[in-house]
Parts: sequence; structure tokens; C-alpha cells
Amino acid sequence: MSLNSKGRELISGILNIDKPQGWTSHDVVARVRRLTGQRRVGHAGTLDPLATGVLLICLGQATRVAEYLMGGQKRYRATLRLGISTDTYDADGQVTRDVGPVDVSLEDVEAALSTFVGEIEQVPPLYSALKRDGQPLYRLARRGQAMEPQPRRVTIETVEIVHWASPELTLEIVCSPGTYVRSLAHDLGKRLGCGAHVTALRRLASGRFTAAEAISLDVLAEAAACGQWTSLLHPLEAALLDFEAVEVDAVEAQRLLHGQSIPCPKPPTTALGRAYDPAGHLIAIVAHDARGSVWRPGKVFGRTTNDE
Repeated sequence: MSLNSKGRELISGILNIDKPQGWTSHDVVARVRRLTGQRRVGHAGTLDPLATGVLLICLGQATRVAEYLMGGQKRYRATLRLGISTDTYDADGQVTRDVGPVDVSLEDVEAALSTFVGEIEQVPPLYSALKRDGQPLYRLARRGQAMEPQPRRVTIETVEIVHWASPELTLEIVCSPGTYVRSLAHDLGKRLGCGAHVTALRRLASGRFTAAEAISLDVLAEAAACGQWTSLLHPLEAALLDFEAVEVDAVEAQRLLHGQSIPCPKPPTTALGRAYDPAGHLIAIVAHDARGSVWRPGKVFGRTTNDE
């Protein structure tokens, strides 16, 4: 067991939180800090205040694998209102255009949506958490210093129409990380010629983590009150399951912990691996170096369990 400077146990793991509507991702992080008494807490992938669903919260050493959690494929359910555009591309913004009654058919919607499937170039919303010169774009926009975001390549794997009752449209979207559903709604509205914005958004999945398995902050609070909240944690390696498992002996474990490479006797199935010591503890992320047929340590964790 490791302790911080105040003698408090340092705990590592991942919480799959069902973010409530109206909360920022930072609000959720702050709440988790208070409930768990842990200071090293962060989130893996921002959700807008309007959105609900999977928000992955990393504690302790798990903050060092957030990048791998953020890299997972995303799945959303979004409700759009056609005919009205807003400056934030969602219902939290100011209306910039209202065309009144919408004359759009289901066939029109299907044809327009088909143009967004695959790898596309997308411009993020002006009001977003993306940073320019260290400042979030939404903060610059609110100061009247709006800066046009740069286009980025994203991939939309599938878009399914779940419900259509003009002017409301509900979609289920599977996409790459970095995709903005708000921008998709805005661009769809432009393609249809009537404008559109998001009125509801739920992240159904982020990588292997799903909304069906997510816990509410109330559930976390109840568990914390009983001293049982650690039972809700997913292990750090849950972020690394796409990497080959590398079992090492005691000597190799010490080499990795000291930043030294170890032999890789046969070609691995993945470029990165997750190394376990003889006791089964995850100790490092390792990278394969084909030139020397070795595993080189990347991020070294040491003991990551909460066992005493």
C-alpha cells in the first residue's frame, strides 16, 4: 500500500461514471475527488454539459493511461432539431437561425447522412474545449475573440436513424475519437438547407466501457459513505487490453522497473505490450523494438494494485 504526504492511501483505477446532464466533466472530477478523498483524479474524454453517459474517470496511476482510454471508438445517441441553428450547435447556445416549419423528408435525411459516413473532414465547434495558445476556444469565443477551429480528419463508422418525426431526428452514431456530434448535426443541417442543432446527447460507449455498466454519482456517494467505493473501480489494465500481455520473471521485472529493456523471443502481435511480474501485477507498458528483438519500457507503474 502506498501513501501520500498526508498518510492517505493512494488508489489507482478507473470509474465508469454516467455523467448527469448539466454537469461539466470537471464538475464530475471534483465530485469524485471529494467522495473518494483522492487528489490525483482526471477524466478521459470531455463530455459537453448537455451530454450524459459514459465519462471515464481515472484515479492515481490510471491517469497515466487516459490517452489509451480516449483512443477508443465512441458510440452516441443524439437527438437533433431541424430548422433551428445555434452558435454552439446545441440547445445550450443562442439561436442564430430559425427557418420555421421544415419541409424535409426521411429520404432527404438518409441521402444527406450517407455523405458523412467514412473518413471525413470536420470543423470542430467554435464553442469547444479545444485549445488555441493555451486557451479553450469556448473561453475565447465568450470574450469576443472567436478563432476559427482547424478542420480535422475523423471517421464516422455508422449512422443509424433511430427515430424520425419532423422536425426531430434521433441518430445512433459510431465514430472515431475526436468526432464532434454537434458538428455533425450542424453540417447535416447545412446539407439539408434548414439548419439543425443537438437537443440531447448520450455517450453509449467509449471503447470497451458502456453506459449500461456505468454508475451514477449517487451510487458512488452511497458506496463511499460505506467505505466500499473501491469495489466500483475497474483495474488500470482495463485501458490496455488491446495490448499483448507480456509475462516476465523476477529478473526481467526488475530490469523494466529500472528502465532497462528485456528480450522479446518471438514477434509480438501488437507494437505495445502490458508487462506483468510473476505475481501477476501490471508493472509497465512496453514497446517492441524489432531491431534488437526486445521490449523497451515506456510507462512504468511498479505495483498498481491496492493490496496491502
